Amino acid sequence: MTDSTAPTTPPPGPPAPWSRFADAEPALAATVEARFGAYTHHVLATLRRDGSPRTTGLEVRFLNGELWLGMMPDSVKALDLRRDPRFALQANPGDGTGMGGGDVRIGGRAIEVEDAATRARYVKEVEPPEPFHLFRTELTEVVRTYVEDDAYLVVQVWQPGKPLRTVKRA
Repeated sequence: MTDSTAPTTPPPGPPAPWSRFADAEPALAATVEARFGAYTHHVLATLRRDGSPRTTGLEVRFLNGELWLGMMPDSVKALDLRRDPRFALQANPGDGTGMGGGDVRIGGRAIEVEDAATRARYVKEVEPPEPFHLFRTELTEVVRTYVEDDAYLVVQVWQPGKPLRTVKRA
């Protein structure tokens, strides 16, 4: 039995490529890309075989409407993603406590790219050391947290198929 007085929230849609997020929320997407572009290394969380989290450093690329994750061959993070594609990605917060642009996190699934033509386009643009694993991402959530006017903590949450949700806390 359901409570007809409880508000209903539609479930998020299926995971989305970066381009769908960028089309839906261009200002937030630009802020997220800028936060990731400010530093080279970020933190990737994957799931170990036993389900516990593993965090590792990672470089990311935004190219051709996709968010790409490149990794050394047979790295534990690549093996984790092959087994369970779920991930969380945290932008490097930078030096000190300033967090210019806020704290940015992305959740989703990483799909390994085997297609030779796609890999060749990536290699042409990025010139990664070979061999390597290449994953494209499908987003399930993008979150930005920042302080506004030194008075409010603002949290913005985007999920596929749902409008951008913004929460302010004093």
